Amino acid sequence: MSFLIKYPITARYLPKPSKRRSGLAMSPGVRFVVAHDTGNPNSSAAANVKYYENSAQTQSASAHLFVDDHEILECIPAVLGAPEKAWHVLYNTPTDNQLFGFNANDAAIGVEYCYGDKINADESYRRYVWLIAYICHTYKLDPAKSVVGHFFLDPQRKTDPVTGLAHSRRSYEQLLRDVVTEYNACLGKEPPAPPVVEEISGMAVSTARLNLRKGKASTSAPISRTLTVGAEIPYTGVIRKGEAINGNTVWYRTVDNEWFWSGGVFASSH
Repeated sequence: MSFLIKYPITARYLPKPSKRRSGLAMSPGVRFVVAHDTGNPNSSAAANVKYYENSAQTQSASAHLFVDDHEILECIPAVLGAPEKAWHVLYNTPTDNQLFGFNANDAAIGVEYCYGDKINADESYRRYVWLIAYICHTYKLDPAKSVVGHFFLDPQRKTDPVTGLAHSRRSYEQLLRDVVTEYNACLGKEPPAPPVVEEISGMAVSTARLNLRKGKASTSAPISRTLTVGAEIPYTGVIRKGEAINGNTVWYRTVDNEWFWSGGVFASSH
């Protein structure tokens, strides 16, 4: 089954052999994907690759691909060529071996998310999600089981991609869900039937900072506005089987077709 190619991937390979690119073949092949962020707000994909090029003989940390709102750059072969090792997770971290049976540097593709006020967060995120889904398709990986964040493998030292995603009010859990959704969509698989909306009206009061999502009861929908604690918001509908957050699947709809999660409010019906 063919996979929808939404974006071009451009090769801009680092010199080899060098400290950042050894040229060693990935062995035993690609087994999973590690999601990173650059940790350097407003630095573009091109700027990051340029930095790698300039320091290729002096520094060893590396990654395979960088993604921003304009382009996807592959600086160590990953999907455009036979995959090579990159040094993107410390070897002495045990979690990658426990989860996947291999060290990330030997068996995982590292993808870096570029973010910041000067980068269109939505566009960068769309490319990031698509690329991870495309890697899963290319190497026949299960997108629901084969993607892990750097912070999860090295929690004492790293926070990526959580920090980068939080910049645009997205979460790591949302990333994992969105990769699966994108994978299925790019293969033309039918999405599940939309949940039933009950026409019930009432008033809700936010008990925490509350994001209202446009058009869909899901954290993948764009944020239309954010309410402060104690804000009142009338609602005109409810669904019982929206996206689950902490096990709670109930969401409310406003008259403007905005959705908010019931776990962030105290609600009463008319």
